[in-house]
Amino acid sequence: MKSEPDSQERGEQEPAPAAGLLASLRRLFVHGLELVQIRVEQISLEFEAEKLRLFSALIQSLLALLLAAAALGMLSLCLLLMTPETWRWLTALVLGLLYLALAWVCWRRAGRQLSQPGGAFAGTVAELGRDRNALEP
Repeated sequence: MKSEPDSQERGEQEPAPAAGLLASLRRLFVHGLELVQIRVEQISLEFEAEKLRLFSALIQSLLALLLAAAALGMLSLCLLLMTPETWRWLTALVLGLLYLALAWVCWRRAGRQLSQPGGAFAGTVAELGRDRNALEP
């Protein structure tokens, strides 16, 4: 049986250069995989957060739209009933054109908002850019 000091001496011996190179390459590969895993998890989390945010905004927008339509209908009906009978057709026409113009303005604003840069994964893109810059010589 060998004593403990002999086993410690064996542990202190320097590994062969090939084994050191292979170990370094293995560690580099493991760290690279960890980095990829972290970035995939980050993309996944950002996607889930964006999905929840959009779904919540969609539900709130739908509810607001339904309530606004009900209020607009009631107010329009009150206005039409208060208008003298000879002018009701003109009042209804003006209200219809006003609602059409407002709907068009809202549609254009929504289109502009959705076309703005940034997007759902701006944070991930920035992190990947930093990773790429760190790896460049």
